[in-house]
Amino acid sequence: QVQLVESGGGLVQAGGSLRLSCAASGSIVSINDMGWYRRALGKQRELVALITSGGSTNYADSVKGRFTISRDNAKNTVYLQMNSLKPEDTAVYYCNAEAHTILLPPLHYWGQGTQVTVSS
Repeated sequence: QVQLVESGGGLVQAGGSLRLSCAASGSIVSINDMGWYRRALGKQRELVALITSGGSTNYADSVKGRFTISRDNAKNTVYLQMNSLKPEDTAVYYCNAEAHTILLPPLHYWGQGTQVTVSS
């Protein structure tokens, strides 16, 4: 099927930056939307940013102007550049991709999650 492997999480001070990466692999024919979600402790998972195959983007209001999502279609990889981080950005960040494989129609796949912790 499709595997999503995330990297780039960690501990950073408020005001700092991190860059998350998520590489998709498997019997991929094409990938439609790719996105980043996050789940903070005690809260529901929320959409952080989304990017279509054509490059259109959508952001949660809480991260607009601070986070930038991008993708490299040749590498089946999506990135999330996070600047001016705040303690409230602390969460587990999950990569999501809607991928069409050789055997299956487009389905949503999830990465294992990467922890981002912002200290005040």
